[in-house]
Amino acid sequence: MTDVLPHPVPAKRWAYVIPVAAIMYMLAYLDRNNVSVILPYMHGDLALSNADKGLVGGVFFIGYVFLQIPAAVLAQRWSARKTVLILMLAWGLAASLSGLVQTKSQFYVARFVLGLFEGGVWPAVLILLASWFPLRERARANALWMACLPLSSVLMAPLSGWMLDHASWRWVLVFQGLPPLLWAVVWWFTVADRPARARWISRAEAGHLERALAADEAAKPTSGSGSYLDAVRQRPVLVLIGVYFFWITGFYGFNLWLPSVIKELTHDGSATEVGLLTALPFTVALIVMIANAVWSDRTGRRRQAVAVPLVVGVAALLLGQAVDGALPRMLLLCLTAAALYAPYGPFWAIPGELLRFEVVAVAMGLINALGNLGGFAGPYLVGWLTDATGSSVTGFAVLSAFLAVAVVLVALGLRPVTRKERRPAVLTAEEGA
Repeated sequence: MTDVLPHPVPAKRWAYVIPVAAIMYMLAYLDRNNVSVILPYMHGDLALSNADKGLVGGVFFIGYVFLQIPAAVLAQRWSARKTVLILMLAWGLAASLSGLVQTKSQFYVARFVLGLFEGGVWPAVLILLASWFPLRERARANALWMACLPLSSVLMAPLSGWMLDHASWRWVLVFQGLPPLLWAVVWWFTVADRPARARWISRAEAGHLERALAADEAAKPTSGSGSYLDAVRQRPVLVLIGVYFFWITGFYGFNLWLPSVIKELTHDGSATEVGLLTALPFTVALIVMIANAVWSDRTGRRRQAVAVPLVVGVAALLLGQAVDGALPRMLLLCLTAAALYAPYGPFWAIPGELLRFEVVAVAMGLINALGNLGGFAGPYLVGWLTDATGSSVTGFAVLSAFLAVAVVLVALGLRPVTRKERRPAVLTAEEGA
């Protein structure tokens, strides 16, 4: 049934909620990107082997696990806005302090603590978006927010490279921990937990959004009390954990080592040159990521929007190890980046379609916590296999195998959700914003 309204659905939520959240998480993602740019230029500092460098990238995700579910529950039952604010202040301080480490062990600990504080941000923001965007807009909202991931690389990889040419890696880490502390002020005064608490839309518009979101919830089956056990018992949750783990293993394994591969292609180019070239694959990824999410929302084909890009990623990773020449390899790096980022919006729209709000917070915390263990496995596997074989070929072949398993799990483990089953609230023509 069409919901005819005297007031249009507010477009301001796209201008207020999404950009502020995107910039906030772009600053968080910076701490995953800058280390990948820094590692090839540490010049023996801390005596890191390739396996050690993989561990520096991976240990972040061990810490990342612990606050996933607590932060998701706090965001749902208390306040996503306040939960993210506290974590933002904590990770900003931890990021700056990581530039003061003196030993390899201290660097591991610093990265672990940084992952600990950043870990709860992702599920908390997903809960926030679920309170602002009905299901039929969810993949676009997710993708526009998650566009901060490739955008962070586009902007920050060249910046990190330029800073490395003018200062030590320690100062790069110290300075890049300061922006989250400043952005916390913007976050506090701009973001509201739900439409009813926002000052920048009318009460009529806020009420309509609340009704649209309630209609989405009413269309879902009851899923128990929302306990941890209820979330684990949901078969789609278990499948999504598996998909995310195998996908993220390939994703972060590729991301951490991308600047090192580009440095090799440039025959040990300067940090600025490597940083600029590293931005190219992520620019392509940004465009493809948003286009795939728009297609997913318009067609409702979430599984295909996740599986097809991952198939392309498998092929591109394998071809990248077989071809010669800097230009063909660079083109394949761009294709791989686009394929690995494209599923983000559609993937994170799936839990909200399958699960009620009272269980989805715990479910998304579980998916992100256990799935992101792949962020430890991928970088470490590539580093260890590079040390063991003297080449990165084996490591990237293993990453391709992980991505292939993710494709199989999507194809066989997730049943399609039809539009009839979703029954989203019909919005006005403005909804396509």
